Amino acid sequence: MNLYFAYNAGMKRIQYTIRGVSERMDEVLRKHAVREGKSLNSALVDALRKGLGMTAEPPARYRDLDDLAGTWVEDPEFDRAIAAMDKVDEAMWK
Repeated sequence: MNLYFAYNAGMKRIQYTIRGVSERMDEVLRKHAVREGKSLNSALVDALRKGLGMTAEPPARYRDLDDLAGTWVEDPEFDRAIAAMDKVDEAMWK
């Protein structure tokens, strides 16, 4: 197994090292971080996100059935189709 992937497998966030940052860019980024009350890292991540057109985090992905709540529609034909499932076979319960 590649050690890089083994090391990063348990990490929630990926870390980068940024090289080639000009003095002007560093100055602007630091001033932005102070103005926004953020860490330099947070300001840089925000700038990258904005530059990539990722203005908002993707919506959280839930694995429940909340999106189905309140969507039931009464359907007599469906009820007739599954009516046999409501019958108890008395012989199986002895």
